[in-house]
This record gives sequence, C-alpha cells and structure tokens, in this order.
Amino acid sequence: MTISATILTLSASFAQAANTPLESINPLKVLEDGAKVVPGSDGSLGSALNILLLLTMLTVAPSILILCTSFTRIVVVLGLLRQAIGTQTLPPSQVIVGLSFLLMLVTMSPTLTAMWDKGLGPYARGEQKDQLLAWDRTKEPLREFMITQIEATGNTNCVTMILEHRGVDTSDPSLLTWEKDVDLLTLIPAFVLSELKTAFLIGFRVYLPFLVIDMVIASVLVSMGMMMLPPVLVSLPFKLLLFVLVDGWTLIAGSLIGGVLRPMLELNGGV
Repeated sequence: MTISATILTLSASFAQAANTPLESINPLKVLEDGAKVVPGSDGSLGSALNILLLLTMLTVAPSILILCTSFTRIVVVLGLLRQAIGTQTLPPSQVIVGLSFLLMLVTMSPTLTAMWDKGLGPYARGEQKDQLLAWDRTKEPLREFMITQIEATGNTNCVTMILEHRGVDTSDPSLLTWEKDVDLLTLIPAFVLSELKTAFLIGFRVYLPFLVIDMVIASVLVSMGMMMLPPVLVSLPFKLLLFVLVDGWTLIAGSLIGGVLRPMLELNGGV
C-alpha cells in the first residue's frame, strides 16, 4: 500500500470512528474499503481527501495572508512609524500586527470576495466538482491583485529579474505577458519585493517630519550647552504632540488603505 493510500485509509478510519462506537469498528473492513472512499461517484475527490486538502491549505494560509496580500506593506510601515516616533515598545508588537491584519482585511475584502464567489464558493456548495478548475478560478483574483499592485508601484523590474534568473529571455520585455510567462512561482516573490520597496519608501516619508524635530531639538540643546541631556528624551513629547494634532494614525491608515485600493478601483472602472 502506498503512502497516499495509507493516509487516506487512516483518514477514513478517523472519520468512521467519529460517528461509530469503538468496539464496532472493523479495521480490516476499513483497509479493504479504503480505496473506495477516495473517488466520488461522479469522479470528484472523496471526503477524506478533501479533508486532507483543507488541512494542507490551513497550514499554508498564514504564509498566503502575509506574503500574497497587503499585510507586508502595512506592518512594515507601522513598524517604521513606531521607530520614527521613538517609542520602541509602544504600541506593542501585538497591537501593530493586529492593526495590520485588520487593515489588510479592509484592503483585501474585494479580492477575497471575488475568490470566494468565483472559486471557493461554488466548490464548497458542490456546484463545481473539478478541483483544478476551482483552483484556477480561486487564484485568478489574487493574481490580478498582485499584478495590479506591481504595475501601480512601477516595480515590474522585480518580475523581470526573477524571470531572468529562471532562464527566461527578458531582452525584449514587450514580448513577455503576465498570463503566459509569469506563474505564481515568479509572481509571489516579485510581489513581496515590490511591497517591501514600497513600504520602505512610505516609511522614509513618514520618518522625515520626526527627523526634523529631532534635529531642531538637538541643535537647541547644543546651543544651550545641555550636552548631557539626551535629545530623544526632549523631542519625544513634541513628536507625540505633533502626531496627535495632525491625527497621524488616521492619516497613515487612510493612506495605506487608499494606496492599495485605488489601483484596484481604477482597474475596475471606479473613481
């Protein structure tokens, strides 16, 4: 018996044990009928294999949420913002990550809705039996999101670089197409690099006003001969006051949400 058949047999036995008293389970019968639970009567995968696929997706779901969404950009910007203000542990990392996750859900809601409506929903309801077709329809909105963000930020050179290292001829970029030449193995790392570059550019702009305050405070302290007083200790209240007066959290969150959603709205004919 192969490894796959063994796994499926164990899954079938677990499913049977969940609804059957322990003393009434016949292991030999489970082994004999193990192959019968794999395919469905209509050629689709059986419930046991569907459970295994679901568990596999759950294991890679955190990576998908982090690397294939706007989470990377948001969490990096918020982390740089915390360093720019000078509060090394405030807000706590749990708050930064939690806020980044919630903002990611806001920015990704159209894409996630499209993934469910086109692929996951029909498959879960049994309307679509072909797993490969369901996968293609599910990943298409996510591919469209990543491609749109790469083009909107002008980081198509990340895609070209990865294609070049994979042995694809990139001498004439006009001949390359997203559909034929760029698969997920190329698109996902290119998207992550694009998001990191964009996040650091936004972080640099966030840093500038706080850097000016630090330089002004340091110059004033030096001119007054107060060399022993740390400039960061004096500038922190002023940076906090400036950030609160301009409603900084709302500005940063609104800019991040708009930066992600605006290209998608323009692509779909929105304003």
